[in-house]
Amino acid sequence: MDQQATGNLSPYRVFTKEQWGELRADTPLTLSREELRELQGMNERVSMDEVVKIYLPLSRLLSLYVAATQELFLATETFLGGHDQKKMPYIIGLAGSVAVGKSTTARILQALLARWPNLPKVDIVPTDGFLLPNAVLEKEGLMDKKGFPESYDVQTLLRFLSDVKAGRRQVQAPIYSHFYYDVLPTDFIEVDQPDVLIIEGLNVLQPGRLPKDGEAIPFVSDFFDFSIYLDADDEIIHRWYVERFMQLRKTAFKDPRSYFHRYSQVEDKEAEKIAHRIWKQTNLTNLRENILPTRQRANLILSKGSDHAIETVALRKL
Repeated sequence: MDQQATGNLSPYRVFTKEQWGELRADTPLTLSREELRELQGMNERVSMDEVVKIYLPLSRLLSLYVAATQELFLATETFLGGHDQKKMPYIIGLAGSVAVGKSTTARILQALLARWPNLPKVDIVPTDGFLLPNAVLEKEGLMDKKGFPESYDVQTLLRFLSDVKAGRRQVQAPIYSHFYYDVLPTDFIEVDQPDVLIIEGLNVLQPGRLPKDGEAIPFVSDFFDFSIYLDADDEIIHRWYVERFMQLRKTAFKDPRSYFHRYSQVEDKEAEKIAHRIWKQTNLTNLRENILPTRQRANLILSKGSDHAIETVALRKL
């Protein structure tokens, strides 16, 4: 049924789309075509076949993992003599490059998981909201490294995850506006004891420096119960990024209030040059230096082909 990823020492079992689809078992298809269209991102086309063969088996696997984790949590509470019988939020980390389709994947997983009887409440929090405000980035000379690990308020993100994992009520996460290209100072996402929380972002699997005192929690991923890396060849992602950039010139960028409005005022050829330059100088550098090296830290790797369709699934062995 499965094959080794790269040699006998690989920690992954790799499945083709067809092989993975067989693991759906009797999981019902609860997502309509109309709902799927609403969940898709710009320039992305996810087929119902992909939902059936990739996302339904994945939702089944995750539902089993959530149930097992809850049982382990309750068993541990019993052992410790505790009386805390509330559910512990199950946190899924979703990593990958700019323009690889993380938001669409997160929304599809949210829609499918929320339809399982034991997972009625599934929230998504993008880590864009934990970027440092533009004023801080400009002061620190980091505007050209927006999205790099050093551009995030990691302590606030760790505090947020700690509060969610502890089961606290109405935990707030900041919101980032791609329209204004900045964190919104007065807007927040409120997370109130979800069954599942999907944390989606570029560097969520990025390891930090180990603390010399051995006491601090160095990684955001320490709070994850499961992690997914969305993968594709960097040349393919490059094309997707430029296509999305050119599409935004005809939509969001045309609004004078948009941070990138100036790019809607130039000719197409000049706009393409700008998109290629941004990709190469910022996004490709971040991908190769910071994002791609975290791929092997994921529990699951979803690898896409040139048409955005997922072709293989690599599941880490237990």
